[in-house]
Amino acid sequence: MLSRTRLALAAFGAAGMLAGFGGPAAAQQNFVTVGTGGVTGVYYAVGGAVCRLVNKDRKEHGIRCSVESTGGSVFNVNALRQGELDFGMAQSDVQYQSLKGEAGFKDAGPYEELRAVFSVHPEPFTVLARADAGVKAFEDLKGKRFNVGNPGSGTRNSLEELLKTMGTDLSMFSLASELRPDEHGPALCDNKIDGFFYAVGHPSANIQDPTTACGAQLIPLAGPAVDKLVAERPYYARATIPGGLYANNPDPVSTYGVAATFVTKADTPAETVYRVVKAVFENFDEFKKLHPAFANLEPKQMIQAGLSAPLHEGAVRYYKEKGWM
Repeated sequence: MLSRTRLALAAFGAAGMLAGFGGPAAAQQNFVTVGTGGVTGVYYAVGGAVCRLVNKDRKEHGIRCSVESTGGSVFNVNALRQGELDFGMAQSDVQYQSLKGEAGFKDAGPYEELRAVFSVHPEPFTVLARADAGVKAFEDLKGKRFNVGNPGSGTRNSLEELLKTMGTDLSMFSLASELRPDEHGPALCDNKIDGFFYAVGHPSANIQDPTTACGAQLIPLAGPAVDKLVAERPYYARATIPGGLYANNPDPVSTYGVAATFVTKADTPAETVYRVVKAVFENFDEFKKLHPAFANLEPKQMIQAGLSAPLHEGAVRYYKEKGWM
């Protein structure tokens, strides 16, 4: 099956032939699609920011970038593999597992054509619980109604790895709901669930809303299972959610997490990847202003942190030009 990009290119090419090719600018048009996550999440904001900067100069390079809301990291990597996306957002653990053919990617096998472009913001694993649920630690959620994340999301993938390391699974919860990120906050405040797990850059509207609306509490993620994961998995790192960042949560909360990464596939044209990377870093101050989670980003860190797949040759070209590699 042809991807949307290839279909768009074929349709455009056919139109150019019928119109006598329509001039050199028309012949160079290239449509790329970025897979993100839910429309209220930071992944969608990243994709929107990248496409906004790419499209700003599309008359110069002929690339037209569009964003697609998807199920998240796992969906995006699988869609890249199937030729249905050109770029995608993925948690650093999902990038690693896909490349190696581990965890949820065992059946598909290693995706050796996966390529890294850059990393973006850190994503601490965030657990939120109702104030009246009696939850002080993650283990207290046993027997509770808990949102585990929608299928295809990196959130769901990471939670299942944590539970496996703890020696349990989704049966730990009386209800394992599969709500998307834009649904779990309202469900918490409406007393339909007692808590949820979410990998997200901070500050996040999906955390701010329930902490403000119904006093939801951030729950730390610590203990032997977390210690083991951080020690053994190169894609995990300890993190702290600052105190006072959200209403009714004055104290810092310890957790661990991943990095959000921007990925593509080996056969994406080097010139296309080069132009996308250049659009981001040549307009970096503007990029950082497009979401609060981007405020502390540093370019040299972004070309290293959380990247286990090889860098795409188009990205390497730009980074070498800048003297970063």
